[in-house]
Amino acid sequence: MRLTKLQSGLWGAVVLALLGVAALRLLDQGAPVTDQAAFRPEFALADADGQTRTNAEFAGKHLLVFFGFTNCPDVCPTTLSEVAQVMDDLGEDASRVQPIFISVDPERDRRLGIAAFTQAFHPSILGLAGDDVATRAAADSFKIFYERESDPNAPDGYTMSHSPALYLVGPEGDWLRQFSYGTPASEILADLQSRL
Repeated sequence: MRLTKLQSGLWGAVVLALLGVAALRLLDQGAPVTDQAAFRPEFALADADGQTRTNAEFAGKHLLVFFGFTNCPDVCPTTLSEVAQVMDDLGEDASRVQPIFISVDPERDRRLGIAAFTQAFHPSILGLAGDDVATRAAADSFKIFYERESDPNAPDGYTMSHSPALYLVGPEGDWLRQFSYGTPASEILADLQSRL
């Protein structure tokens, strides 16, 4: 009788282990979404001059898209610096790539001067700051997260929490992949060069 209980327990553990392995494989299969053209992100947002810019006008170019805000203390400046290095290192191929910075804090960023902010990193980076509805639509289209958070130590008493990745969109509008925060410019450059 004892042996049967022990055997049942062992078989139960084996079944649980197999289910765990199967679940991990399923999760693992879902993880490389970063390398699949899973969807076509869209945006329609105002530039610094108030002109609405859409993803459609950049057809034929690769887009490097980053969501952030001008008061960001670390993630945004670091990523935009990497993008600037990529644009410099692309040389003549730089004309085939459009870097875009989309503000998740559009009202404040328009007031602070989004164009001056992006131009400080590289003249080719286009800063966009739409209204709240258009910003939310763009973020949802790219499947990114952002929200305002109270912070008494931050300018105006708040900061913005947001997804920190850099997104690559292909010349036909397909989302190609994302580069996680901290990806060196050399890796982004190598990926882009393999596609141009």
